[in-house]
Amino acid sequence: MIAQEEFTVNFNKPVVFQIGHLGETYQEWVHQPILSKESPRFFESGFLEFFTRTVWWAVPTIWLPVAFWCISMSMRMGHTLPQIALMVGFGMFVWTFLEYCFHRFLFHFETKSYWGNTMHYLLHGCHHKHPMDGLRLVIPPAEAALLAIMFWYLYKFLFTPSTSPALFGSGLIGYVIYDMIHYYVHHGQPTKQVPKNLKKYHLNHHFRIQNMGFGITWAFWDRVLGTFPQTKAA
Repeated sequence: MIAQEEFTVNFNKPVVFQIGHLGETYQEWVHQPILSKESPRFFESGFLEFFTRTVWWAVPTIWLPVAFWCISMSMRMGHTLPQIALMVGFGMFVWTFLEYCFHRFLFHFETKSYWGNTMHYLLHGCHHKHPMDGLRLVIPPAEAALLAIMFWYLYKFLFTPSTSPALFGSGLIGYVIYDMIHYYVHHGQPTKQVPKNLKKYHLNHHFRIQNMGFGITWAFWDRVLGTFPQTKAA
């Protein structure tokens, strides 16, 4: 019986609909990074391709006004500044857990099917394959908007009408901080010890132990949930 030839992605053509053909080899392939500043074209369609690239400053420009507006809604409903401060602190703490869960369970789900590989590459695999592409690092606004709508209604269901806007808004602030730190640890050159440690910790996740170290802004949940890497960061 003749062995089937292993599929090879052609980076000179739009890649997204090629990725699924990698099958069982996808997981190994996607964690072999290419250190170029640009990743290949995703789609033949220029319209679709436009939505795959996002400048870093779009994230705070779009989402911080939304966050502050939501927090102001709770203030207008009668909550005091100390109450708002507590809600913001709690909401941002909740975000750190959501950040960890998204990264560990959604962005790093294992797949070998055609559509599973394709979806994973679009969600997060492209970032691991081309970790230095600054235009495919922060979450695109269209994708973030879909998640934001989902969590807006979830928070309205879980919390009271007057507290849910502030909790949701503080989660958005947490998200903006997350995406800005994520961009910085890839493209910044920190001189202070804390950002240096964050950079080492995250690059260790990319280049050494991809199934550990899922926290971006904080390693707390990695320690609590057993995914803190025990080896020294690169």
